[in-house]
Amino acid sequence: MSELKTLRPDLQYIADWIPPQSRVLDLGCGDGELLAWLAAKKEVSGYGVEIDVNGVVGCVANGVNVIQSDMESGLSTFEDHSFDYVVLSLTIQAMHNIEGILQEMVRVGKTGIVTFPNFGFWENRWQILMGRMPVSETIPFEWYNTPNIHFCTVNDFAKLLNKLGLKIDHQLVLNQGEKVEFLPNLLGSLALVRFNKI
Repeated sequence: MSELKTLRPDLQYIADWIPPQSRVLDLGCGDGELLAWLAAKKEVSGYGVEIDVNGVVGCVANGVNVIQSDMESGLSTFEDHSFDYVVLSLTIQAMHNIEGILQEMVRVGKTGIVTFPNFGFWENRWQILMGRMPVSETIPFEWYNTPNIHFCTVNDFAKLLNKLGLKIDHQLVLNQGEKVEFLPNLLGSLALVRFNKI
């Protein structure tokens, strides 16, 4: 197993939300960084789901149980409530069926955690006002090579959860790794939302 990395700020907040010995499913887990940290520090068990072969290889190197799969096809291989937490970090904006994956998250897990770039961030709004698509730390791609197909704001995401009958248990909005308390939809670049069924 490779040396344990310090988590980037958004993943550290997610890790803080997850109690010791929980069962966690990490969707779009990359190299398994979050699960490796949780296993080492909190005795968490679970799986990562990753489609990219480099991510799968990284998971194996990090000692993380991983399933190579496209989560767009659903989570039908997992039984209801088989996990305490289902995490989807910086991936939802690249998915086609967002409503379906959110509902699946709270079917297979008791609680869902999603992080996404906040398109309502003032720097993004300013770039659009100046006549170009935003490029930033949380949206690092040009319009012609971005994997992102859906952009939303903090307020948009809350509205979607409400429409799906899901409730926000806790929400954090960050800018450069720091919490934003005042006008989060305008001043925060990254949102973290913990939710479950009403």
